[in-house]
Amino acid sequence: MSQTDPHVATSTATSDEDRELQRGLSNRHLQLMALGGAIGTGMFMGSSRTINVAGPSSMLVYAFIGMFLYFMMRAMGEMLLSNLKYKSFRDIAEHILGPAGGFIAGWTYWFGWIVAAMGDLAAITGYAQYWWPDVPKWLPAAILSFTVFILNVVAVRLFGEAEFWFAMIKLVAVGALIIVAAWLLATGFVGPTGDKAQLANLWNDGGFFPNGPLGFLAGFQIAFFAFVGLEVVGTAAAETRNPEKNLPMAINAIPVRLALFYVLALAAICVVIPWRSVVPGESPFVAVFGLAGFGAAASVMNFVLLTAAASSDNSGIYSTSRMMYGLARDGQAPKGFGKLSTRDVPQNALIVSCIMLFGGVVFLYTSDTIIEAFTLVTSVASLLFLFTWCLIVICYVVYRRKYPELHEKSTFKMPGGVVMAWIVIFFFLASVVILCFEEETRRAVFVTPIWFLLIIVAYLIHSRRRRNAGTSTAVSTGR
Repeated sequence: MSQTDPHVATSTATSDEDRELQRGLSNRHLQLMALGGAIGTGMFMGSSRTINVAGPSSMLVYAFIGMFLYFMMRAMGEMLLSNLKYKSFRDIAEHILGPAGGFIAGWTYWFGWIVAAMGDLAAITGYAQYWWPDVPKWLPAAILSFTVFILNVVAVRLFGEAEFWFAMIKLVAVGALIIVAAWLLATGFVGPTGDKAQLANLWNDGGFFPNGPLGFLAGFQIAFFAFVGLEVVGTAAAETRNPEKNLPMAINAIPVRLALFYVLALAAICVVIPWRSVVPGESPFVAVFGLAGFGAAASVMNFVLLTAAASSDNSGIYSTSRMMYGLARDGQAPKGFGKLSTRDVPQNALIVSCIMLFGGVVFLYTSDTIIEAFTLVTSVASLLFLFTWCLIVICYVVYRRKYPELHEKSTFKMPGGVVMAWIVIFFFLASVVILCFEEETRRAVFVTPIWFLLIIVAYLIHSRRRRNAGTSTAVSTGR
C-alpha cells in the first residue's frame, strides 16, 4: 500500500476540491486533546455512581478499561502512521475492510458521537439549572450548539485552542482534588459525620470489593462513557503538524495520565469519603472541596463540570464533521458534505452535526428527569463506541495479514501484536455481556442493534444505487 493509495479518500477531481484539511494543530494541542479526551463527564459526574456500585475497586474499573483502550490506540496509531494519507480510522476501515467497512464505521462513529453529545447536552442543562432553576431546557442546548459551531467553523486552530484550555481546566480541577485530599489525609481530618480521612477507608467497609465481582462489573457502563473521545487523537491526526512525532507522544502518554487522573483521583475520593457516603448523581469532587472548607466549591465545580461537558461536545462536533467529510469524499454521503469552506473547514457537515446536537433537546422533554435522559443516551453511546473501538482492532488484525511489510517497517508497532489484538477484541465483546447485568444498561443493549440494522440496509441501498449509476454511465458512453 503506497501513500498514494487510490482507496484512501484524499484524491481530488476538480479544482474546487483541491483543498484538503490543514495541519493546523500543534503538539501541545494534540497532547491536551489526548488528555482531555480521557477526562470527561463520566469522570466528574459519573464517578459517584461507579464508586457507589463498585466501592474502592472503582479505581480498578477505570484502570482495567483504560489498559485495553491503550492497546486499541496503539493499534490505531500504527495503522495511521503506516499511510499518512489516512485522515481517520474510517479511511483505515474503508481501505482494509472495503466499502462496507468504511460506510458502517464512518456512520456508526458519527451517530455514536451525536448520541454522546446529546448525553453531555443533558448534563449541561442540569448544570445550567443549578444556577438558573427556571431556565427553559432548550436554551442551554441552543447556546451550546451555537458555541461549538463557532469554535469549529472559524479554523481548526481555534478548535485546538478551545480544547487546550478546556483540558487545562479539567487538569487543574483533578490536580486540586488530589492535593486537597492529601492535605485532609495528612491532617487526620474528621468529617461532620465522624468519618476520618484515612487509607483504611479503602478496605475497612466490606473490603476493596464490597459488592463482589458483580458490583465491580456494574461500574463499567459509566467508565466506558468516561473514555468516549479518547480516539479523537486519531481523527485529529490529519490536521496535526508532524504526526510521526506527535501522535506517538500523545498515545504513549495515556497510561501515565490514566494513573494520575483516574486511579489517583478516585483513590483520593475514597480515602477522604467512605464509599458508602458517596451519593450517586452528586459530584464527589464537590464533596471533597466542601469538606476542606471551600465554600464556593459547589459553584466552582459546577463550572468545571459544565466545561467538561462542553469540551466533550466540542470534540464530538469536530469528529462528526470530519467523519461526514470523509464519507462524502468517498461517495458515501451527499457531495455537499465533502466541500471545505475558504478556511478549509467542512462547514456543511458542521452545520448538520450542530443541528443534530440541538435535536437532543427532545430527550430532555420526553424524559421524567435529566438523569434519566443522561443514563439512556450514555448507555447507547457506550455501546456504539465499543463497536467502534472493536472495529479498529479488527482492522489491525486484517492489516497485519494483508500488509506484513508495513508492520515490519513501522517504528510504532503495537505491543503484543496480533495476540494482544485478539485479547482486546475478546474484552470488548465480553463488555457487551457485562452491560446486560444492569437493567438500565440492558435496555440500551436491546435497543442499539436497531441502528446496525438500519445502517446495513442503508449500505445495501447505497451500493445498489452506485452499481446502477455505474451501469447507466457505461451504457451512455457505449462501453
